[in-house]
Amino acid sequence: MADHQRIHPVHNPEAAEKPTIPLVTRNSSRSDKGNPAHHYPPHQRKIPVAYSRPPKKRSCLGRCLCWTLCLILLQVIVIGILAAIIYFAFDPKIPKYSVDSMRITQFTINNDNSLSTLFNVNITARNPNKKIGIYYEGGSHLSAYYSGQRLCEGSLPKFYQGHQNTTLLSLHLTGQMQDAAGLLAQLQAQQQTGSIPLNLRARVPVRIRLGKLKLMKWKFLVRCRVVVDSLSTDNNIRIRSSSCKFRFRL
Repeated sequence: MADHQRIHPVHNPEAAEKPTIPLVTRNSSRSDKGNPAHHYPPHQRKIPVAYSRPPKKRSCLGRCLCWTLCLILLQVIVIGILAAIIYFAFDPKIPKYSVDSMRITQFTINNDNSLSTLFNVNITARNPNKKIGIYYEGGSHLSAYYSGQRLCEGSLPKFYQGHQNTTLLSLHLTGQMQDAAGLLAQLQAQQQTGSIPLNLRARVPVRIRLGKLKLMKWKFLVRCRVVVDSLSTDNNIRIRSSSCKFRFRL
């Protein structure tokens, strides 16, 4: 009987051994595709961060400017209301001035070519207002000019002028001018024409009275253009023309 031959498996050293270490590491997910030996982190969705804008801050300069403009506007409105009340309640009219007469008592050239002058000027001030009085305060100034050069100067007295009042002012103006030889020659040539233009300028501080209310101090500015026939001393000077302009300011 033929012997049965048994075949036993023979260990092949070249055959690959089964791995004892798992191909997928712990805490990693399996993948059917690709090499599981490579580890890819899970995809994380990024949430955009919204930054809030800081609140706008008003600068101190802007607030101060706004308050200043508001106060100026309020003052303008208040002044406008007061002016309207005064206008309709008191019917204000501007005072009127005129140069009535003039006399020169001194107009002398000295040895050093200086000029000494003394003028007597009569000015009429009229207050046409029915309900407004005028306080003429101290510190006034009146000057007479010829060809832009001051000949003499003086001041107005301090007095109160009532409603619809006319006041005659007799004023003395004195002056001293150095190196007046050229001015005197010009005056002598002008005097031959019989027409000498003079300018009188007055700056007078006043206070207005509305009924029983006495307002703050103002300044009357009066300019008169006077044309006379001569500037001879001790003679009555004839005034050919006279016109005065008036304005006021604080």
